[in-house]
Amino acid sequence: MNDQFLDFIKKRGFISQCTDEKNLKKTLATKTIGYIGFDCTSDSLHVGSLLPLMILKHFQDFGHTPIILLGGGTTLIGDPSGKDETRKILSAEEINSNKKKLKKVFEKFLSFDSSMKNGALLVDNYDWLSNLNLINFLRDVGSKFSVNKMLSLESIKQRLKREQNLSFLEFNYSILQAFDFFELFKKYNCTIQFGGSDQWGNIVSGIDLIKKIKNSEQVFGLTSPLITTSDGKKMGKTADGAIWLSKDKYSIQNFWQYWRNTADEDVIRFLYLFTNLKIEEIKKYEKLDGSNLNKIKIILANEVTKICHGENESKYAAQEAQKILVNKSLDLQTISKCENKILLNENQKIHISLKQALVELKLCSSNSEAKKLITQGAVKLDHKTITDKDYTLNCDSFVNDPKYIVIYVGKKKYGVIQLVS
Repeated sequence: MNDQFLDFIKKRGFISQCTDEKNLKKTLATKTIGYIGFDCTSDSLHVGSLLPLMILKHFQDFGHTPIILLGGGTTLIGDPSGKDETRKILSAEEINSNKKKLKKVFEKFLSFDSSMKNGALLVDNYDWLSNLNLINFLRDVGSKFSVNKMLSLESIKQRLKREQNLSFLEFNYSILQAFDFFELFKKYNCTIQFGGSDQWGNIVSGIDLIKKIKNSEQVFGLTSPLITTSDGKKMGKTADGAIWLSKDKYSIQNFWQYWRNTADEDVIRFLYLFTNLKIEEIKKYEKLDGSNLNKIKIILANEVTKICHGENESKYAAQEAQKILVNKSLDLQTISKCENKILLNENQKIHISLKQALVELKLCSSNSEAKKLITQGAVKLDHKTITDKDYTLNCDSFVNDPKYIVIYVGKKKYGVIQLVS
């Protein structure tokens, strides 16, 4: 069963590059340990990190042991990959706070139960990077790296090509990531590093370091493609901001709706990558088109939300969307549980512009975008289209019982404003 992991993720579209696929498959015939590193630059991850998390989830499901490497040490430096400028340097306190919150995200995908034979491990590279002796490190590790080769790394090359600042601090990131792989190999016999395709050069550097110091050939790197949507946009980023995996940063209802709004061209690919549905079942959906794809998008939204937030939350998000967007028939329970909501005190003077409400409900990203949506006729209050860019809501606007208004943007986005005493 273990050795089927590689074939499984290949069929589902997870593999971009692999250093030695033939020998990796042999290695995977027995229980193997592999890792992915996550820097602690935020207190959550967005859906751009969902693909590596799904790889580790499948890795554990096939009987192998996943390691989550928290970059408590490397976050103090900053990864230059894919960045046009130096990352903001975080304090140790900010990093520690982020680490605690990130663990809650990882626990949704992996089991860290120590009684399991392949329970996931959570490791922090600060534990070894903070204790390095500079002279010894330069002699023992730095001497194994060629500056010529480091300059050819894509993350370095792009910065230099654009004549953008690259600090000496960031230049060392690749060495430290390689050293992480070496430490995990030494401490845990970890033989695989997974990562996005932008990490290929750093992963290969780690493999080279292990081979030079430990003389081991049985270490591997496997990268997954960087996912873009059919319109060429990077996965996880929208005009309204990042699609976070933590519900306190992005509501579950909006999360469900994000997947429900997937483009027709992306839905089957995303079923393979971001759900646990069997390959045979997904193949049946490949033949569908037109309005039938809308049913598949609901399945996608349900399955991804179930993985990230739990089955009950997924079911409720689907039910809420059905009541508000399809039936346009709300009850008190739906209104009270709706997360994308503004509460106003009916005992105080109500004076809120429609533009302000759209921004607060994250139905758009700015006042200028709100103004544009309103004048284009894309905004409705309940069933009434509003085209006055200066429209203001007051107590008389709330005619429903209980006192609420649903703001619709197009056919797929909504938010609620409710009066409470």
